[in-house]
Amino acid sequence: MRQQREPIAFGWVDDEVSTAPDRDRAQVSRLARRLGYRVMWPDVRSVLPVADQVRNAAAEVVIMPEPGHLGPLELNRVMGVADVETVLPRLSFARWSTAGTGR
Repeated sequence: MRQQREPIAFGWVDDEVSTAPDRDRAQVSRLARRLGYRVMWPDVRSVLPVADQVRNAAAEVVIMPEPGHLGPLELNRVMGVADVETVLPRLSFARWSTAGTGR
């Protein structure tokens, strides 16, 4: 019998925004576990935009400590490829639908 793998969550903590990056990473990891995801963290050397890293990781969701960890333009790009969850406030955003767009 084939075991199913846990879906992937991309953990995102912007160190320039965070006042306690280790705490934020721990909170993201706890939420991911609670939601049934395995967390994949970005490669610190990557120069790719977050949305491209999410796509490359085949992540279903991006989990971050709070909405301010992504700017509005990058958040828009991320929502084109994955759902978004935040720890505080506890929010969930579904990825943009491509149904009926003629793509």
